[in-house]
Amino acid sequence: MIPDFLAHSVWTVAAAIFLLVCFSAFFSGSETALTSASRGKLRAQADKGDRRSGKALKITDNRERLIGAVLLGNNLVNILAAALATSLFTRLYGDSGVVLATIVMTLLILIFAEVMPKTFAISNPEFASRLVAPIIGLIVKVFFPIVSVVQLLVDWFFRGLGINRTQQSEMRDLEDELVGTIALGHSSGAVKREHRDRLLGAIDLGNRTVREIMLHRSEIEMVNGSDNATEIVKRCTRSPHTRIPVYLTESENIIGVVHARDLLARTLDALDLNNELGNRMSGLDIREIIREPYFVPETTTLDDQLRQFLRRRSHFALVVDEYGDLQGLVTLEDILEEIVGDISDEHDTAPDAKPMPVKDGSYLVNGAMAVRDLNRYLDWKLPEEPATTVAGLLINEAQMIPEKSQVFIYHGFRFEVVERQSQRITLLKIRKM
Repeated sequence: MIPDFLAHSVWTVAAAIFLLVCFSAFFSGSETALTSASRGKLRAQADKGDRRSGKALKITDNRERLIGAVLLGNNLVNILAAALATSLFTRLYGDSGVVLATIVMTLLILIFAEVMPKTFAISNPEFASRLVAPIIGLIVKVFFPIVSVVQLLVDWFFRGLGINRTQQSEMRDLEDELVGTIALGHSSGAVKREHRDRLLGAIDLGNRTVREIMLHRSEIEMVNGSDNATEIVKRCTRSPHTRIPVYLTESENIIGVVHARDLLARTLDALDLNNELGNRMSGLDIREIIREPYFVPETTTLDDQLRQFLRRRSHFALVVDEYGDLQGLVTLEDILEEIVGDISDEHDTAPDAKPMPVKDGSYLVNGAMAVRDLNRYLDWKLPEEPATTVAGLLINEAQMIPEKSQVFIYHGFRFEVVERQSQRITLLKIRKM
């Protein structure tokens, strides 16, 4: 029989162990809640005036410090609980008490300090984060000196291994997380396909360049600034475009861009100033109304170019390579189409812009169509690099310019050349194998 004073001590130690296990459960649940809570939801609650959500957001701004403080506190209480349990059981059962203490504490910590609190936290991360934020915030401040030293040691160790942890890599991780979440939402049916495409298109703007979406120089409609005014007006009025580059002598020598509105206004002025029918257009000089051309390098990201368009209040830019040679043109509409999909109006004259289904399950595809657009439209997974167009993809894989009716099989797809004009593949038939 245990003496009264010893029994008194046993209950005190048991109560201390119970309290330490509760602390361990608190630390475990807090770690799971704060690391898995949606910062977007917390931000929304904080914007509505919820101080606890704001506190949780502030704590999770530095996750390394948060995790360091929580793990430090969790390990301290676990070690102390294990030490007290070992002392208690050896006092009661002798040497065999060490084994019993190990078994009992393992079960207690596993069930009540790990599984249960983490299950609750992962099921209600935002609610749990709001509950624990004030106390965890205080603990982070108390453990700050120790955690800072530990962080320095960890950073030094990572640098020795050649691992560079930067804010840029954290941003990439966040981007990957967003992409994964959107893809998961689409596969589960929570996110519609068109919504997925728009979200992914917006996220991907920073990873793509104007070279990938520009209209190639061979397809740019231009006017010669040295032509007579009547010819220029005819060409501009027959064009579906409102902005047309103007060149002198050769197409590489771009001197400006004529806007249909400016041309119309000057044409009306010329008609008013000249009463004789034969001289009505003599007062029109195209070089007086053209606007200064806006050139951008082909390596500019779509995200940067979109901001430049908005800042300049411009819709149109000419794309040049590193040598300053014209490569193509890009418009604000081209960039927006990467987000919302094809934007068609009454002036569009490209009925074959989208893949046309054929009875045998294949699709007729314009060779100039971007691989990314084809993947988006048909939910395929053709490689989008290094070639950006469907024709470019086939030429890159075949390492030659295929002849008409030639058939190739790459990446699980059957490619058949339907039309070829000179050295350009203009139409292909593609079928998924």
